[in-house]
Amino acid sequence: MRRKWRVIPHDSSRVDLLIREARVPAVVAQLLVSRGVYTADAASAFLDTKLMGLRPPESLPGVPEATAILVPAIADQTPIVIYGDYDCDGMTGAAILVNGIRLLGGNVSYHVPNRLEDGYGLNAEAIRKLAARGKKIIVSVDCGITSVDHAELCKELGVTLVITDHHTIGERLPDAAAIVHPRLPGTTYPFGELCGAGVAFKLAWAICQEVAGSKKVTEPMRRYLMQSLTLAGIGTIADVVPLLDENRILVEHGLKMLRAEPLPGLKELMTVAGLDNAGTLDSESISFTLAPRLNAAGRLGQAQLAVELLTCPAGDRAKALAEYIHELNSSRDTLQRSVYLAAQKQIKNEFDADGDSALVCAGVGWHQGVIGVVAGRLAEKYAKPVIVLSLDSAGKTEAVGSGRIGGTNVDLYQALAECSERLVRFGGHKAAAGLTIDEREINNFRGDFCEAIAKQWADNEVVPEIVIDAEASLGQLSLETLAQMEMLAPFGAGNPRPVLYCSGVEVDEPASLMGKTQRHLSVKLRQGSKVIRAVAFNASDWCDDLNAVEGPFEIAYRPVINEFRGFRKVEIHLVDWRPPNKPVAV
Repeated sequence: MRRKWRVIPHDSSRVDLLIREARVPAVVAQLLVSRGVYTADAASAFLDTKLMGLRPPESLPGVPEATAILVPAIADQTPIVIYGDYDCDGMTGAAILVNGIRLLGGNVSYHVPNRLEDGYGLNAEAIRKLAARGKKIIVSVDCGITSVDHAELCKELGVTLVITDHHTIGERLPDAAAIVHPRLPGTTYPFGELCGAGVAFKLAWAICQEVAGSKKVTEPMRRYLMQSLTLAGIGTIADVVPLLDENRILVEHGLKMLRAEPLPGLKELMTVAGLDNAGTLDSESISFTLAPRLNAAGRLGQAQLAVELLTCPAGDRAKALAEYIHELNSSRDTLQRSVYLAAQKQIKNEFDADGDSALVCAGVGWHQGVIGVVAGRLAEKYAKPVIVLSLDSAGKTEAVGSGRIGGTNVDLYQALAECSERLVRFGGHKAAAGLTIDEREINNFRGDFCEAIAKQWADNEVVPEIVIDAEASLGQLSLETLAQMEMLAPFGAGNPRPVLYCSGVEVDEPASLMGKTQRHLSVKLRQGSKVIRAVAFNASDWCDDLNAVEGPFEIAYRPVINEFRGFRKVEIHLVDWRPPNKPVAV
């Protein structure tokens, strides 16, 4: 399904006001207006990413209570275990607290559940084992806010539970000793979009201040907190929370520290990933290079090793862990591509990819650690919700699935709720969800799910779309213009890299496939006298169509600076293309 292109209307009066009062270049003013920033004060708040913009850590709900528990425990050598999660956010958040408590001399260890065996969040068997090993305090990171039963179990076992989380709060709060959460009921913290690592950073900051007895911490603590900004920034980018408000500050300064003084494990991981000599190190470097490698460890059941990488000193162990996790990422990529190709073949052979409102694919032995990523890629490709199910090769009757919505803006959780009688269980949110289903119900579920999604398409007039910031010819792209656009960085969720639009484009040199797996595309485009290289990721199926197109066409694109061996030039990332004379919505 082709997405609708929607160009954000140009509001010249607001643009002129920002140029005049905020004193920003015209291109920056236009992009700020397209993001809903209309005043000089709002522009300053958006563009200013100074560390002093972070709110005091004690203002985060639950931080004073958690600090009051953990500071004496650190001093008394009480056994503390940091209970993380197996995704990048949970691993980086766990590493922040482990590193901090170690620095302060506390008795700390960590536990990260195995994605394939333990499932998400606190686990009763793991809690019992930790209690049996003498752990007195469990601090959850990026999980626990719905763990009512697990909180009761901790009380029964005499274990103090401190929950730090950012996920959706259920009808009933767990009876924990302390709960740190930016949206805790009855509180008014002004920014509720911190990720798990961001929450952990705030707690670590407060602990350091309490131990130091001052807002100004000691030099070792300051250095630790600055390096922890990198972990918080990585977790923020990886968890796709909006890069607004405090998240922009965490990412901006986290990237600066990653360039200047990375943790030993991250330094080794950057080396094997080829980022150590990269001319540009930005949020996309995290999204496409570092975060996938850390996530690969979690997806393949090795999250403990990723936390060890982020907490170990420099030396042979850090190097070995980085190399192993890099290899895990290659294995994850191979598994992911295998499942993607099999699912895509199933869609082409068995479903109506254009007519069906949603797609539900299923395959025996498809690795559970990659089905979510595959569902996301397919949802983007077909511009509709996709669920990918892994059938058990050992003959068990229950299949495990993961769903994504791509850019469709439908409510996946609601659709699954309407089909709940077909499911063993399900969970998640609007854009992403997981489920377990009896294999015998898959066909019936597929029909019910497609019907539920079709109803949303009809009732809510949901149309997949590409939001375009402005129309700009290729001739307008220069290093100076792109440097001005970078004033809005870091880019990511809630603040995407600008998408521009132009028409009258032709193929100057034929499109060709690139990359080890030949799934990306490179093409030279021409508009008038301007020729520019374009790259389209995961778009190999465009190659023949682009080469066969006759006459000029229109493109939606993101301008970028490609830096290679010290030479910088403007290129574009092709978002979409289409024949001319199709109306663009505004």
